[in-house]
Amino acid sequence: MSLGDDHHSSGDYGGAGQTRLRLPEEDGGPRRGGRSSSRSLVTVVGVVVLLIAAIAFANRGGDDSASAEGGDGNKPKTSATAPTGTRPVQSGFAHDEQGAQSAAANYAVALGSDGMFDKAKRHEIVNTVYAPDVAAARQADLDGAYSSQKFLANIGLDKNGKAPAGQTFVSRVIPVGTKATASSAEKATVEVWYTSLFGLSGGSSTNPVTESWYTTTYQLTWTNGGWRVTDFEQKDGPVPVGRDQRASTADDMTKAVEEYGGFTYAR
Repeated sequence: MSLGDDHHSSGDYGGAGQTRLRLPEEDGGPRRGGRSSSRSLVTVVGVVVLLIAAIAFANRGGDDSASAEGGDGNKPKTSATAPTGTRPVQSGFAHDEQGAQSAAANYAVALGSDGMFDKAKRHEIVNTVYAPDVAAARQADLDGAYSSQKFLANIGLDKNGKAPAGQTFVSRVIPVGTKATASSAEKATVEVWYTSLFGLSGGSSTNPVTESWYTTTYQLTWTNGGWRVTDFEQKDGPVPVGRDQRASTADDMTKAVEEYGGFTYAR
């Protein structure tokens, strides 16, 4: 798999954001709604993982003509608030505003995945999602963040980013919507609103899987035939009011994570 090829890659990974990534603190104390060990990590993981799955799926090659300007045949007639889009699965990320939104949503999924905790996958993600002139600089920063022993220990993982026996590490990002705030032929600014699941499922877990909400603003540039991240900024929320639902047991959560595969394509 060649992650750098937008039109012929069929891989499963995406890349990461840039200078404003919330790297873990030295004491490894992430902010996650009362669980300091998960929150910071979710921020880093959320941003990184999101890009992995997004890029891989969207990079599955095809003919760009269907989504190019004038190719309205695939565009559904919907209202402004309804899900919309051409079919990037067939054509990759289109060279237009919608294509930029699709790229940002999928990069968010990739950057928030557990693949960021594996060195080889992380490097693949970064080289795929970031613009070439940014990827090299980001690689060292992310390697330092994700290999910090204190950071990994704080979230319950070993030095290789693996969960303890009998537990399952969960790190997923689920985009809720996207909005382009600026767009041109070569540049785009896209906001992605999403929820994330992060933690360890299992009876002995001290960091149970919890939910968080964020909005990440991506700066994208069209380079080498595809949209690539040059920078991003993340903030909390908007956060919906939670319903009075009983939390699932550790066993039920583990079963769900194992049986329900995460999406690799978001829009």
